[in-house]
Amino acid sequence: MSIYEHSVTTIDGQPTTLEDYRGQVLLIVNVASKCGFTPQYEGLEALYAQYKDRGFAVLGFPCNQFGSQEPGSEADIQSFCSLTYNVSFPMFAKVKVNGDEAHPLYQELKSAQKGLLGSEGIKWNFTKFLVNREGEVVKRYGSVDKPESIGKDIEALL
Repeated sequence: MSIYEHSVTTIDGQPTTLEDYRGQVLLIVNVASKCGFTPQYEGLEALYAQYKDRGFAVLGFPCNQFGSQEPGSEADIQSFCSLTYNVSFPMFAKVKVNGDEAHPLYQELKSAQKGLLGSEGIKWNFTKFLVNREGEVVKRYGSVDKPESIGKDIEALL
């Protein structure tokens, strides 16, 4: 299955797929509002602003699986992101990224780019997956990898 075929729900409750992003370079991130890495929203928004006109998008998927750091509703998340970090990149409804109930998109991302020592499991919030214009997952970044350090990899794919 292509990543573009996965059913997802926008943060405002609209069912869709990732088909709208076919042909773009994507950075898919599991995000959380109450995490030590939450300030990365600023860097993610900066990447989006810098490259969106060249065929790039950040896709944010809130996740409450790590320390219950995303406890709010989608409306709460949307409000927080907008008011605190002026987020304009696409955000989606909360998903699970690990376990039996992991969203199929995340099952595919994790299988395509394994983590440390070949593990598939996501270790924490703000794990990032870089996807090329053909829909291939080309790189995985951990939570500690700051968005500003990813720009060179994005540039290479644009």
